[in-house]
Amino acid sequence: MRKVLFLTVIALLSVGTLSAQSRVLRDAQRALRSNDLNEARTLARQAAEHPDTANDPALWKLKGDIGNAAFDAQLTRLMLGQDANERVMFDGLFESFAPYVKADSLGQLPDARGRVNNRVRRDIQSILRANHMHFINGGIFFNEQRNFARAADFFEIFWNIPFLPMFEGANMFELDETFQTMKFYAVITALQAEQYPRAIVMMNRILNEPFIENSEFTESDIFELLASTYQQLGDSVRFLETIRTGAARFPDNEFLVLNYLHELITDGQYNRAIEYIDRTVAANSALACNLISVKGALLAEQGDLEAADREFRRALSIDPYCENALEHLARSYIVRVQDLRDGAWNLPRAEQLENNRLALEGYQAALPLLETLDEVLQGRSAPQHEQTGVLLLLRNVYFNLSILGVDKSAQLEAVERRLPEEFR
Repeated sequence: MRKVLFLTVIALLSVGTLSAQSRVLRDAQRALRSNDLNEARTLARQAAEHPDTANDPALWKLKGDIGNAAFDAQLTRLMLGQDANERVMFDGLFESFAPYVKADSLGQLPDARGRVNNRVRRDIQSILRANHMHFINGGIFFNEQRNFARAADFFEIFWNIPFLPMFEGANMFELDETFQTMKFYAVITALQAEQYPRAIVMMNRILNEPFIENSEFTESDIFELLASTYQQLGDSVRFLETIRTGAARFPDNEFLVLNYLHELITDGQYNRAIEYIDRTVAANSALACNLISVKGALLAEQGDLEAADREFRRALSIDPYCENALEHLARSYIVRVQDLRDGAWNLPRAEQLENNRLALEGYQAALPLLETLDEVLQGRSAPQHEQTGVLLLLRNVYFNLSILGVDKSAQLEAVERRLPEEFR
């Protein structure tokens, strides 16, 4: 008898506790209807901390509704032309998202009989669909506040909403150019927040999802950004993997192709680098200028100067203003002249005259290349150090031509005036 009585008391206590927590939840709902959001939050927090209601979908739906109410109140003021607190508005929008997702997830759990009766899904679907575009505005707001981490949160939520389980097969969203652009903004703001691992996950996700053409970025841009991020983090293995994969997929991307070449050359794989250049140029002549110039430099490094010069001339036949080819070929002529004249002071008179003739030809061959390169650099307002390098070469050629009987004193003076003070 006493045992039965004891069990009855336990049962009554359990029912009483459950009833008390249900009242807390009802009171929180009542506070929300009265627009007392602080009271609603306090009561909802209490219910969330109690095991009897912590996994109740209605509770988490309520927590989402509280944030959504804060958002709606300020949005309404904004739409009516009244003063609105945008920070409160977007904080409310953010506050609503995670609880709504959790409420839907809990609502999908089967009951004791194995049945699923998700009573919160339809309402949550409607709210998130209506609020979807506002997450863009929230991201822009926090980006302007330089709160880049929170801006990334908003852009990523905008990205995630169409892929939530509650929308599977619903076809409720238009995944268009704007949608694709927001993915990029999510990455950029995560990088600005220095959340590099998070940004890397996002970039890999972009590369694994169908790409939508847009005016903001290309798929190869993501490979560039991903490779640069790995490089910044000192992850040389993943950097190389990324540029190798990216260069294979986008042989017209100069950053990826040249960086991959650089890795091959740094590793001493010259022949492989040359083969790669030939294949890439054959597939895409847009990069011929720089790639053929690199091939020429590699051949020169291996001592085949004639073959190197042929490659530089080939690059110039494709692009007469190819900066790398202009400089490399000019330097090749100058170096040969210097090699020719080293030790020439003790040659017989006849040989000295022939030596001077060949030197004159070499400098005269280098001159138009350097003058063209100088014009190109000035035309694009190249950095001073780039222009200085060419001016020093021009000074060398003008000086030696004047010694060899071709008066270039006026040009030499003009170059001297353009050089920084420390080089005069």
